[in-house]
Amino acid sequence: MWQRGRVDASSVDVDLALVGGGGAASLVLAALDRHDLTGLRIAVVDPLHKRGQDRTWAFWGTPGSDLDPLLSASWSQVEVVTAAGRRVLSLDPLRYAMLRSGPVYDRAAAAERRLGVVRIGAPAGALRDDGHRVTVRDPHGRVLVRAGWVLDSRPRPPERPGRTSWLQHFRGWWLAADRPTFDPDRAVLMDFRTPQPARGVSFGYVLPVDDRYALVEYTEFAPALLTDARYDAALRGYAARLGLDLAALRLREVENGVIPMTDGPFAPHPSPRVVRLGTAGGATRPSTGFTFAAMHRQADQVARALAAGRPPVPAPAYPRRHRWLDAVALRALDRGHVGGVEFFARLFDRNPAERVLRFLDGATSPAEELAVMRSSPLLPMAGAVLGDAVDRLRARLRRGPTPAAVAEAGPGGSVGPAGGRTG
Repeated sequence: MWQRGRVDASSVDVDLALVGGGGAASLVLAALDRHDLTGLRIAVVDPLHKRGQDRTWAFWGTPGSDLDPLLSASWSQVEVVTAAGRRVLSLDPLRYAMLRSGPVYDRAAAAERRLGVVRIGAPAGALRDDGHRVTVRDPHGRVLVRAGWVLDSRPRPPERPGRTSWLQHFRGWWLAADRPTFDPDRAVLMDFRTPQPARGVSFGYVLPVDDRYALVEYTEFAPALLTDARYDAALRGYAARLGLDLAALRLREVENGVIPMTDGPFAPHPSPRVVRLGTAGGATRPSTGFTFAAMHRQADQVARALAAGRPPVPAPAYPRRHRWLDAVALRALDRGHVGGVEFFARLFDRNPAERVLRFLDGATSPAEELAVMRSSPLLPMAGAVLGDAVDRLRARLRRGPTPAAVAEAGPGGSVGPAGGRTG
């Protein structure tokens, strides 16, 4: 299947082109290196070469993965806090982990060198897939590379607008103290004591690296962004709620992010030889914005497929039934059928934390999903289910017959960091 041997830097013909060089592409490069795919001709097309700390990913999983040496911190316990009290949840056998971007980019750069990757420092425009090879052009129409397969991780909107379209948007402060200030043994997963928006849900979030250094963040799930002043005011208020004296702390870094939360459909395989990764490939969980764990899974699936001589097409990030459950949950929150704090608090109150996390990762059985569904307010959720079914029927009638697939993918749109705090 693959043409072996190194590619000359003057050539524009490769076996595999990665369009976009961020988190998803970095994970793929590392996976290709782990599977020793040194005979594969590979190119990366991106005007920027990602380096350093530009985002933080948080995710859950079992210890012992290839990511362990790169982690900044991990926790076997997390807190969920509401006005009614504080719950400390054991995640055993899982753990919650924090990964900063710098080590991921460094590992990808080392993989590039070992794999002999050609880097094309230009923006990609349209991709033309003739069913045999894919031509990648720049925005002016100049051919950049031809490839047997393209993995496109550029952010882009869904194929059509969702019935519900929210955003996970956040700002975080990396705070350093001169004396013990934070509890390094547990992370604060959701602290709902923040003032709640009129439409949506907000919470605070604390990831301690040690007792003197932590990421303190304010997050909203809501339809619209805030101004810079409002993010900062929300963070100051949350820091006061935690009892932090900001005058005695040093602000080392600021992180911002915007992640789509929508039931709009993404097309992970838009043409015969183009595969989308990251948010554009459906890796973002619509009901939470978590992305990283799915990106990591799909990167390994791509590498395993290529090592076995198969097409590099990963499995869907989440089961179809989970995408439906996410659509119903988003509708219930957006239409006010259920309050955000009540929804998430009941989820953790009435289920083992490990089940909730596996559910959010798309790894639960139908029986476990029924248990999760029973923990939500039944009548309001039933109304959301009915409304979702009616909207789907109306949309299907409006669209009419499904048109034939078009084997061309255009340039991606732009949203905030794909990943952010997402796992």
